[in-house]
Amino acid sequence: MPTASRRNHRGDTPPPRTGSSEIEILRGFLDYLRTSIAAKVDGAPEPQVRTAGVPSGTNLLGLLNHLTFVERSTFLGDDVTDWQATFQAAPADSVADVVTRYRKTVERANEVLDGCTDLGAPVPRPRPKSPTPSIRWALTHMIEETGRHAGHADILRELIDGATGR
Repeated sequence: MPTASRRNHRGDTPPPRTGSSEIEILRGFLDYLRTSIAAKVDGAPEPQVRTAGVPSGTNLLGLLNHLTFVERSTFLGDDVTDWQATFQAAPADSVADVVTRYRKTVERANEVLDGCTDLGAPVPRPRPKSPTPSIRWALTHMIEETGRHAGHADILRELIDGATGR
């Protein structure tokens, strides 16, 4: 198990100071978490980034790959048939590939969200054959999902090379 050192310690970024509207607060916190988890995975070493850190098989790269699919499903309407498979990145995908794909997916999701002003309105691109959630529900769900996996990523990255902080 690596020991943490000052050179591996990244300073914590405090929670965002967003506007006062509900949508600004929700989007601000979601973007904060998105940035945090992408930074946690970016630059992580191979093959440790793919190595399970816990008995369930969870690995750092798989977490970000999974969140890419959740973003695409929630905001872009993609249908995912095997959620468990999303927790593993393809062997040919580099860390940079997965991080770039996640960031591009977030950009596309934000483009959809930019047109949403009513939190009670349905998500503009619902999944086929699924109930359409409200924008409020979708943002809250993504904050919960991203925050949960960002916490997992914090622990896994520290186990890999001692890096801490957001």
